[in-house]
Amino acid sequence: MFILPKSVTIIEVGPRDGLQNNHNLVAENDKIEFIHLLQEAGIKEMEITSFVSPKWVPQMADAAQIVAKTRKIGRQFVLAPNEKGATLAREAHVDSIAVFVGVSNSFNKKNINRSTKESMDSLEPVIAKLKREQIFVRACISTAFYCPYEGKMDQDDVLAVCEQFVKMGVDELSVADTIGMANPLESYTLFTTLKEQFPTTLLTAHFHDTRKMALANIFAALQAGIDRFDTSAGGLGGCPFAPGATGNVATEDVVNMLDRLGIQTGVDIEKICEAVECIEKHVSQPIETGMYKLYKNKKCQRS
Repeated sequence: MFILPKSVTIIEVGPRDGLQNNHNLVAENDKIEFIHLLQEAGIKEMEITSFVSPKWVPQMADAAQIVAKTRKIGRQFVLAPNEKGATLAREAHVDSIAVFVGVSNSFNKKNINRSTKESMDSLEPVIAKLKREQIFVRACISTAFYCPYEGKMDQDDVLAVCEQFVKMGVDELSVADTIGMANPLESYTLFTTLKEQFPTTLLTAHFHDTRKMALANIFAALQAGIDRFDTSAGGLGGCPFAPGATGNVATEDVVNMLDRLGIQTGVDIEKICEAVECIEKHVSQPIETGMYKLYKNKKCQRS
């Protein structure tokens, strides 16, 4: 018999993680419209932008303006990979900040030119300062299952990084299958262990759909007791430092599965698809998720 939660929190990452790797520069007003449509669909937690070097991630150069113009509904994260990013985020009056580190040294060096240990050491004083200022801190753990350079990750290494973050005082761990190679057994095993070891920390699962196993991995994580999931409207996403990784699991497809399982999300699928339709004309890749294709077909039939 399956043991499933009665409700699940969807953390929308499309405006940040979904757009950061997009080849077309999306205009500030189009991003704001996308964010507001997602809010109208019932999204209460969302990554809206990141304070990173515009040299390396030009898509996020308008971070301060995005923060200033976004309606304040629920919890709104920004990504800040280092002390400078965190300072800029605080100057923009952000109260929820995400930091990140890769379990894989190779991935971490490709991403931010630091080893995993160097990243953790540099983040410790940043997190301490943010917590003194009563900022909500989510720690994003990349390559928690597999790395494009090193292969399968050792679970003990994943747990060690998570434990360090918990000792630093983070409020949430978002644990990611960055390149979409995990299988449901691996998902269940890791998240069961994380629930046992960190019972008082918010735990979020973040899956990419490279091999079309994200929904199966989410179902396995549900059975492990996870009730928070990062998703991206339209399945947008990818990582410039993870060759071959495709987009995040699609918000509309996850909500559909959860609805069919009788799990409440508070998210309206049709309105999510309206947000996807809004952003589709501004992105470089075609959007062909299951529920979005159904939405477009039904719209064509009505017209």
